[in-house]
Amino acid sequence: MGNPNHATGQDQDAAEPAAAGANVPGLTTTKAPFIEQARANGEMYIHQPYELYSEENHQTWRQLFARMQDRWRRYANEKYLHGLDTLFMDHEHVPRFEDVNRFMQTLTGFRARPVSGYVPSYVFFDCLRRREFPTTVTIRDGKRLEYLPEPDIFHDIAGHVPMHTDRAFADALVRFGECARTAATLASAIPDEPERIRRLTSNIRAMARFFWFTVEFGLMRERPGSDALRVYGSGLLSSYGEIAHAIDAPAVQRYPFQIEWVVNQHFEIHHYQPLLFIVDSFDHLYKLVDELEDWIRRGKLDNVAPGEPLVSEADLRSFLEAGASE
Repeated sequence: MGNPNHATGQDQDAAEPAAAGANVPGLTTTKAPFIEQARANGEMYIHQPYELYSEENHQTWRQLFARMQDRWRRYANEKYLHGLDTLFMDHEHVPRFEDVNRFMQTLTGFRARPVSGYVPSYVFFDCLRRREFPTTVTIRDGKRLEYLPEPDIFHDIAGHVPMHTDRAFADALVRFGECARTAATLASAIPDEPERIRRLTSNIRAMARFFWFTVEFGLMRERPGSDALRVYGSGLLSSYGEIAHAIDAPAVQRYPFQIEWVVNQHFEIHHYQPLLFIVDSFDHLYKLVDELEDWIRRGKLDNVAPGEPLVSEADLRSFLEAGASE
């Protein structure tokens, strides 16, 4: 499914960043032996092996963070900017998760939890319910700053995590997790297996689309009733090119959020988004997630439009296993 599964790193004591330099293998996305070994061992939850970051990794972080400063001040919503300032995020070195969590947990109870990569959908949503955000520890190749073969630590920590310092937004994420539990529980009560799988697949696809057009690529009014827009979706907040494109490009279609449209709207992940949806505030987003759960309970998501994102066998199995254990 166009995964909301964003992996992250975790906490571990290690050498100071300046010492974590030249002669280490590095934690570059798709090129990190540590991650390859963790995956081979079937380890989803890991620690953040801070001593493995190379000087090139830290330099990549510095470049990404520096070039986004003007973009964020111009296009990001004020809650994100406040969160960025509140976290005292390191501009010069890849952040330590323990430092990020120390500030974030006192505000909303959320913490970044490092993972080795893909997290099955139900597991991801249930982490949100427990106020944990699966986060990757690797960082993109510094030679190709705009190319992101999979979520990296800049997307997760600089794109997502500042939003987690806002209580209304954090509570909305928790409600996503509760929606997933509701979907799994209701599906487990359907005796006919093909029908159970059909309905659950539709529900998962609807939730993935909702998450994509809000948490990943959402726009928000600068103030309720205003025509001025700001970005709150992490996929936009972590992209130098698309954050400006989302607000300024005449070709982008921008519409007020309509749940009946969003849950039936397919999306593609390999180009700038041509269609975006607008919420009024994070309180509005929370109410929309409430509505999403109501639609799950009433069966209104049992027959959403087919198409992207595809629901993988692992995603489906994660929901079926969760429902069976309730």
